[in-house]
Amino acid sequence: MMLLATSSSELGHLPILLILGGALFFGTAGARLFRRIRFPQVLGYIVIGLIVGRMWLGLIDGEMLRNFEPFNAFALGIIGFMIGGELHRDIFKRFGRQLIVIVLAEGLAACIVVGSLIGGVTYLITGDVQLSLVLGLLLGSIGVATAPAATVRVLQESKAKGPLTTTVFAVVALDDALALALFAIASSIAIRILPAAAGAAADGGILVALAHAARDLLGAAVLGTASGLLLNWILRRKRDQERALTYIVGTLTLVIGLGRWLGFDTILAAMALGVVVTNLAPRRAGSAFEIVERFAPPIYVLFFVLVGAHLYFNDMEWWLGVLVGVYIVALAIGKISGSYLGGRWTGAPATVRKYLGLCMLCQAGVAVGLALRAAELFGDQGAGALVGTIVITVITGAIFILELAGPPCVKYAVNKAGEAGLDVTEEDLMASYTVADMVDRSAPTFPQGAPLTMILRTIADTDAMSYPVVDDDKKLVGVITLNDLKQSFSAEGLTAWLVAFDLMKPVPDMVTEQLPLADAVDRMRQQELDCLPVLSEPTDGEEGRFVGLLELRKVTRMLSQEMLRRQQQVDAASF
Repeated sequence: MMLLATSSSELGHLPILLILGGALFFGTAGARLFRRIRFPQVLGYIVIGLIVGRMWLGLIDGEMLRNFEPFNAFALGIIGFMIGGELHRDIFKRFGRQLIVIVLAEGLAACIVVGSLIGGVTYLITGDVQLSLVLGLLLGSIGVATAPAATVRVLQESKAKGPLTTTVFAVVALDDALALALFAIASSIAIRILPAAAGAAADGGILVALAHAARDLLGAAVLGTASGLLLNWILRRKRDQERALTYIVGTLTLVIGLGRWLGFDTILAAMALGVVVTNLAPRRAGSAFEIVERFAPPIYVLFFVLVGAHLYFNDMEWWLGVLVGVYIVALAIGKISGSYLGGRWTGAPATVRKYLGLCMLCQAGVAVGLALRAAELFGDQGAGALVGTIVITVITGAIFILELAGPPCVKYAVNKAGEAGLDVTEEDLMASYTVADMVDRSAPTFPQGAPLTMILRTIADTDAMSYPVVDDDKKLVGVITLNDLKQSFSAEGLTAWLVAFDLMKPVPDMVTEQLPLADAVDRMRQQELDCLPVLSEPTDGEEGRFVGLLELRKVTRMLSQEMLRRQQQVDAASF
């Protein structure tokens, strides 16, 4: 690529590779810092871009950003490929018409509301009809996109499960696919409304624009599908992971390159490639997408740093800030109202109708990618440069706010829907408990002098496997197990004289009430113990007193019952 043509080419006074390395390193460090203060990582990348870009240090200027256009196209292709991997046919089989209607309703509502308000406000401020129409089309289509990563991360952290959660997982993937399709149509029309900006000939009207958009969409779909068939054929015959990575990246790069050369929408072509791969060979697709996911993080870091480097707020007009606010409000209105109407038309559960829209407000990668694509399409001269600057500024400013406000909205929605904490494993449940939550405080105990006949009567009335022995001060001195009792029956003639002290064994281990349950279970499994005596917390240097017994089989049974209860709760609210 031009941007890596030589390590000695300089921008200002620094070599380009030094700037690239610094962008990757400090971008990652900035994201880590933002994560520590509970802000989305993407903001850290963008802030570093602001620092090294035109906004502050000027280490990355307009010429270098233009040289990075092939890299941006490649990064966007990876995003499109990963989105396509989420569109498995099982989603459509499982949800069918309901899912499609909801996606179209909330997506088109967002597009219409954002496009209308942005276009109207722009006209009121500038009086420029062409600019208003172009911005309405571009920002309206970009407003359809949802950030899968931020949304899914909150759902996973909340351990959410239920109809709302399931719908969100499906819709965030389809949202981006719809955004790509609408953007391809909108940008094709917008370029012909403002032809001088992109050097396009002002031939034909709206029908010609739609025909061009259809050609771009169909061409991208055919290119991605054909490449997917080829990649699937190759992966079926190649088992080596290193070669698989080369073939996957090579095919993806080929699709992007051909798409750019032929004038097709490259993100859509890459998405079609991902759809074909994930549906033709689900098992091989899993490993293919894992390979790309491991390969992609440095590319994402550099991509978002470059997004920040594009920004320049020093001479920003006041009305651009107004457009950011209008965009955010319009997006919220469109997503929430569209989700409600779509859910109502399809008879979705009340939780989906009420709270789905709140889960659709995050925006990041795809929205930024489409904004950059718009800037690339409209060029860097005259009216086109103005359009590109406005779109990038509005989208990036909105993302700053939506990435902060969006995740709390998702968390609020799943909590109100009653789905938080339902998607748990036994290990998750165990991690939330202490020994005090599971100890059997009614476990029978025997004094040291209890005769064998008394012990046998007690055992006949209980289902415990072990029985603690305590002294007069209720301090634990030993434990009797059923195996110990079996061995005592071989002492003929002595059974009438045996007492608990004769039958007990030293306690192999014991735990306190405040110990995490997971630690206690690990200790039992490592030592192959069926139970552990539980003591109260020591006070004033004195040993804790016996409070009950922790039995492994009872813990397992109680965890299974809680898992079943939560699953029944999910099923009761499901579609």
